[in-house]
Amino acid sequence: MSKSRIEAFSDGVFAILITILVLEFHPVAGRPGTLLHQVTGQMPLLITYLTSYFYVGTLWLFHHDYFTHVKRTTTALNILNLILLFTATLINYSMSLVAMALRTLNHADMQVAFIVYDIVALLISLSYWLIYHYLSTHPQLTDHGITSPTQRIDPLISGLIYGSSILVSWLNVWIAGVLLLLGIVFHFIAYLRMRLPAMH
Repeated sequence: MSKSRIEAFSDGVFAILITILVLEFHPVAGRPGTLLHQVTGQMPLLITYLTSYFYVGTLWLFHHDYFTHVKRTTTALNILNLILLFTATLINYSMSLVAMALRTLNHADMQVAFIVYDIVALLISLSYWLIYHYLSTHPQLTDHGITSPTQRIDPLISGLIYGSSILVSWLNVWIAGVLLLLGIVFHFIAYLRMRLPAMH
């Protein structure tokens, strides 16, 4: 299978995923004069949508930049890429759970929702690490310097943040939520650090 087909398929999955995220928004039927109340009631969904959009966008940036440097693919790399895409598609479900939990602010529901999102994020970080590790052990597939030691350890750091969020959720769900957000922000910072040499 050619590299261009892998890139086209992957870009399509990310594009569909982002589209599906916004489909969670539905007009809410209510009595005349209550539209503002109905819209503000969807703020938890808006917050989780913006967070997930930012997250998916960052994942796509990573994926796009890495595969730009891949010269050819193998069956193993194609399978690892499919696993990565599968884990990314789970974001929509975890986003919906967090939005539902934030509407009621029920402690138990929030804990479950955050843990599910953390687990999905953990799986995504693990998937990226597997691809980085595979490419680093098969340098003939890529341009030189595509996977530095710092870049290869970034998914492990983010995984540690998400794992900490799961543990902390048993003590304080709000701190767990903050850690989840920090993990997502860390991905973007890691991307900027990776792109910094190319910007100069």
